[in-house]
Amino acid sequence: MLVVVLALVLLVAVVLAGYAARRRLISSWGGTFDCSLRAGPPGVRQSVTHGWMLGIGRYDGGALEWYRLFSLSLRPRERVARRALTVVGRREPDRTEVPVLQPGAVVVECRELERDVDLAMTGSALTGFLAWLEAAPPGQGTNVA
Repeated sequence: MLVVVLALVLLVAVVLAGYAARRRLISSWGGTFDCSLRAGPPGVRQSVTHGWMLGIGRYDGGALEWYRLFSLSLRPRERVARRALTVVGRREPDRTEVPVLQPGAVVVECRELERDVDLAMTGSALTGFLAWLEAAPPGQGTNVA
């Protein structure tokens, strides 16, 4: 019985160390920020708390890569091209969203071609996000409403 408990404790420690190492590696690539994401079909906003996933956003040239926080994969779960992303609006989280989002988050409602994408990030991360959108190369246009 003691061996089983020790094996489980060791397994949990290894998984937690893997999460920490992965986050550190992704952050070392630069341009990262804490960002929750919720995506769905256009015009159909999900229930307020349903669908939010904690994660890490990363700017990779002309795309925003999003990595799920609780994953060991080094591949982004979502990738959104800057030219395909339009900011529709921003708002404070609804009182039911507050427990599932990071403290001080602002919800940014976006549209990407065929789906709605909501991002939740801090105010300083939002400033960087909007600057990144507006810094698109000439001819791509700015998609900030």
